[in-house]
Amino acid sequence: MPPNTTASTGQQPGKSGRRKGRKARLIVLVLVLALFGGVAYGSYWSISTVRASFPQTKGTLTLKGLSGPVEVKRDNYGIPQIYASSDADLFMAQGYVQAQDRFYEMDVRRHMASGRLSEMFGKSQVDNDEFLRTLGWDRVAKQEYDTKLSATTKKYLQAYAEGVNSYLQGKDGEDISLEYAALGFTNEYKPQTWTPVDSISWLKAMAWDLRGNMQDEIDRALLTSRLGPKQIADLYPQYPYSRNKAIVQEGQYSELAGAFQQGGTSGSSGTNGTSGTNGTGGTSTGTASGASGTNGTASGTSGTASGASGTAGLDSQLGGLTRVLDDLPPAVGVNGDGIGSNSWVVGGTHTITGKPLLANDPHLSPSLPSVWYQMGLHCRSVSSTCQYDVSGYTFAGMPGVVIGHNQDIAWGMTNSGVDVTDLYLEKITGNGYLYDGKVKPFETREETIKVAGGSPKKIVVRETNNGPLLSDRDEELVKVGKKAAVDTAAPDRGDGYGVALRWTALQPGTTMDAVFAMDKAKNWTDFRKAASQFEVPSQNLIYADNENHIGYTLPGRIPLREESDNGSIPAPGWDPKYRWSGYIPQDALPYEYDPERGYIVTANQAVIDPDKYPYTLTADWGYGARSQRITDLIQSKIKDGGKISTDDMRQMQLDNSSEIARLLVPTLLKIDPENKDVREAQKLLEGWDYTQDADSAAAAYFNAVWRNVLKLAFGNKLPKELRPKGQCLWVEPVNTTGPADEAEKVRECGQRDPDRAQPDGGDRWFEVVRKLMDQPDSEWWSTPKVGTRPAAHNRDQLFKRALIDARWELTAKLGKDIDSWSWGRLHRLFLKNQTLGTAGPGFVQYALNRGPWELGGGEATVNATGWNAAGGYGVVWVPSMRMVVNLGDLDKSKWINLTGASGHAYSAHYVDQTDKWADGELLPWAFSDQAVEKSTSDKLVLKP
Repeated sequence: MPPNTTASTGQQPGKSGRRKGRKARLIVLVLVLALFGGVAYGSYWSISTVRASFPQTKGTLTLKGLSGPVEVKRDNYGIPQIYASSDADLFMAQGYVQAQDRFYEMDVRRHMASGRLSEMFGKSQVDNDEFLRTLGWDRVAKQEYDTKLSATTKKYLQAYAEGVNSYLQGKDGEDISLEYAALGFTNEYKPQTWTPVDSISWLKAMAWDLRGNMQDEIDRALLTSRLGPKQIADLYPQYPYSRNKAIVQEGQYSELAGAFQQGGTSGSSGTNGTSGTNGTGGTSTGTASGASGTNGTASGTSGTASGASGTAGLDSQLGGLTRVLDDLPPAVGVNGDGIGSNSWVVGGTHTITGKPLLANDPHLSPSLPSVWYQMGLHCRSVSSTCQYDVSGYTFAGMPGVVIGHNQDIAWGMTNSGVDVTDLYLEKITGNGYLYDGKVKPFETREETIKVAGGSPKKIVVRETNNGPLLSDRDEELVKVGKKAAVDTAAPDRGDGYGVALRWTALQPGTTMDAVFAMDKAKNWTDFRKAASQFEVPSQNLIYADNENHIGYTLPGRIPLREESDNGSIPAPGWDPKYRWSGYIPQDALPYEYDPERGYIVTANQAVIDPDKYPYTLTADWGYGARSQRITDLIQSKIKDGGKISTDDMRQMQLDNSSEIARLLVPTLLKIDPENKDVREAQKLLEGWDYTQDADSAAAAYFNAVWRNVLKLAFGNKLPKELRPKGQCLWVEPVNTTGPADEAEKVRECGQRDPDRAQPDGGDRWFEVVRKLMDQPDSEWWSTPKVGTRPAAHNRDQLFKRALIDARWELTAKLGKDIDSWSWGRLHRLFLKNQTLGTAGPGFVQYALNRGPWELGGGEATVNATGWNAAGGYGVVWVPSMRMVVNLGDLDKSKWINLTGASGHAYSAHYVDQTDKWADGELLPWAFSDQAVEKSTSDKLVLKP
């Protein structure tokens, strides 16, 4: 065991901000535990026990396996910068340091990724483990390690694992974190050693979170139980290319030359698709719709899926699958229309420094600790034996840096949203499935799930040639409707169709190689070559370098589909023509280098107008509200020769202007609501500038009106599988949204988790409503009378009803006095530990969780503190970090994390960045040796 030669943690007191004092919480924890557990537990949970797991951050430690001394320098926020003389030492120290701060988080993540949560948390997680074992992430990760990754990458992964295990050596659970001590009350779980595969498997979990349009596939199929093809098309409008610009804009794609014309100057694409000098060529681009050009309309066949969707059987299958997805651990994240990320880069011609500025803020579900871990990895002298000098954000449990900069380049990421998943309906017959007129046997494997405090459970995983049979993982999916009518082209339903998943992440890949290659890239050519290995998840990558170049590239393994299938609805697995026919070649994927406009914006919008690219990337882009707002902000700054500063980039990240408010408020102000209390609330919108500050009463009222518009016009007409749990309605028993006799209606209650229900209010719904504004008599604007609330038969009547309903909703939530209203009182962020903080005893949740914070921002705004309009106003996804890199002086770059460096609940660095994050502040980001040394408050030396 490495000797603990000094007890100092070197940690500084944290700012209390918007939460209880840390010291008071600690005292309460000990008292409460003494009451609940008696004297024995009270003694066991002493303050010294709570503090025992805090990392040593000063002095000297021995780390067996190092070839030379390593320094770990931490600043006042506990952010580590590691200095070593060899690559192996650097990554071994990274493993040790991350384990010091975050091992419990790392351990939970690997158990989730491998479907072993029941080993830690008992029988409550068996269903989740069954689903995760069926996906088989850890099996694919092992195949990657064995067959795909380079020898160098394996060496780094092994060194990282050795560092983690050096930290674990000789420690019991309570020596590692408070959570293990809590788990010790209920089971005998002991942390196990770390392996290289544990690091790789987390990439699969992140890929699942960023998997693209699988939920849209499910939703479109489920909608057919209540809506017809035209109505479904209304809810999935085409991308507005003329209004919200795509990422890649300049030039056209040439299939023959494989080049992209920029500003009238062409160049050859070169090896790996890299560009010519100064970006004169090699920029191919991406599409937003299928070959038929029917973005989001399921190729005009919504509700058919070769005759299979729109039936009771499929509704049961997909509804059951949705419930399984709802139950997955929150750490996997939210995957919905509103979730996304922002990144943009501005070239030196438009900046104060004369060098590029690059901003990034990925939007993910809030977690405690943050999914990101900030650190620097520095070779004392960059050489062939020590190649890295890089700083940024990584995941605890994974070596290298995922987003950040080195001494030459900077890069950021947003989710591309390309369609890399397809659901297939499978005709199951006995021990096989139908394919091309023949019955093929399942591929099967047996999995044993160990359960803390219980008996192990064995399951059999079945796979078709399209992938694992997800429908095996829900008891309701075993038996489905036998009487549902199907198209004559489809096989008889019999005992029902199964549902299989084909997903690019279920094949071994090379993303881990890409991480290390990007970390040491020196120029655009190096970066593009590294990015080509970033297979899963497919991301929009933006780039800048200190030679004043900027760029964008889309890597990823993206499937090719037949013209008849754009991947927008579940496909018939028995028909060979719906099989993937390959993948888009890497050198044919879209990128852009030094565009004439001088900036590049990515915020999950379409990659390019489909007229300029021959391949289908997806039918389900984000609709570009955030990206166009960022573009407008940049253009307003640079017009007439204006220049952009680092702080301008920060201010853009905080922009909370509401596009949908800008569209609706002028019409809302023309409505006469008659009731004086409703008129009083309506007047809040007069003169409002559409900004959603936390203290804004107008933002509170408008968002309540918007929520009620969505509920009345769409939400109450959706099938129960899409509506939030707890919402019960008397609905039409047939496929219509028109009126019916009350006696004919049936009572149906929503089945979806509120954070994932529809209509969620994202920018797809902005576009839906925008198109309907010119159709004031559309059937969508109809809603029945409820109690004293009037019926509506057109747009203005429905808006009047929404004004009324919103007034009384906020009266109930915030009080009758509108002077006391504020958006932040509705729009609150709670940070919860993703395991015991959501499912543990109340006193443990109190010890581990923090909040609330009252936030500004909102849905589909640049400051994307997202909320789900179907479920409520609470914050469900956030900018998980923010950064601005200054290529003119890297030490003047800025960054912030959602929480803090530490995963220890009573560390000063548990949430010490959150108040500043909530206030829109950024911290200094030291990079050079001199700047890091100046910012250092604690120094730990690791010796061989």
